[in-house]
Amino acid sequence: MPEQDPEGERNAILAALVPVAEGIAATFGPVCEVVLHDYRRPENSVVAVAGSLTGRAVGGAMSEIGMRVLARGDEARDELNYVTRTGAGHLLKSSTMVLRDSTGAVFGALCVNLDAGAVQQAQALLAALAGTGESVQAPVTIFGNDIDSVVDAILDAHESRRHQNWAGLGRAERLALFRSLDEQGVFAVRRAVEHVAGRLGISRASAYSYLSQARATSAPASEGARP
Repeated sequence: MPEQDPEGERNAILAALVPVAEGIAATFGPVCEVVLHDYRRPENSVVAVAGSLTGRAVGGAMSEIGMRVLARGDEARDELNYVTRTGAGHLLKSSTMVLRDSTGAVFGALCVNLDAGAVQQAQALLAALAGTGESVQAPVTIFGNDIDSVVDAILDAHESRRHQNWAGLGRAERLALFRSLDEQGVFAVRRAVEHVAGRLGISRASAYSYLSQARATSAPASEGARP
C-alpha cells in the first residue's frame, strides 16, 4: 500500500473546496462572503475568497477567530452561527468550519460570513410594509363563503374555549355566551337567532329570551359609557 502524502492530501482538499466556496457565495449573492484558510501558513492563510464583506484577499492573514481555532490545534471544533462585527461596523453572522485531513489533524477552515445588517434592514422594511413593527399576537378572523359557516365557526370557537356544551352551562354563563355573540355582531345577521338556537339545541323563543336578558344586563354599562 503506497505511503500517504499528508501535504498532498491537504492541498487536494483545499483545491476541491475552492469551487465550493464560490458556489456558496454565488447562491446567497452579495450578502455572503466565503473565505478558505490554510492554517499551515497563518500569516497568509487566505487561499480563496468569494464575495466581499471583510475586505480580505488571497494571501491575507487569519483573523483572531482563526488564531483561536489554531491555538486549540486538533481539539478545535466548528464555531457555528455566531455574530461578529467588522472594523467598519458591519454586523456579520458567521460560521467557521475546521478542515481535517484523514488523520484528524486540523489544517485549515472554511468560513462563511453573511451580512446580518443587510438582513436586519430587509426585515425592518418588510415589517414596516406589513404594519407589524413588533411581534404581536394577532386575533383570529373567521372567513367563509356563506354567513352560516361564519356563525358556526364563532360558535365552535366559543365551545372550544368553554370546554362545555350548552347543557353544562349555568344561567350566568349562558347569558355571557349570548352577550359575547351579540358583541361580535352575530345577531345582526338575519336568521342568526334561529341558527344559534338550532346549534345549541334550544327553542327559538328561548334563544330570543336569552338574547333579551343579555342585552338588558349589559345595557346599564353601555348607557354609563355614553358621553
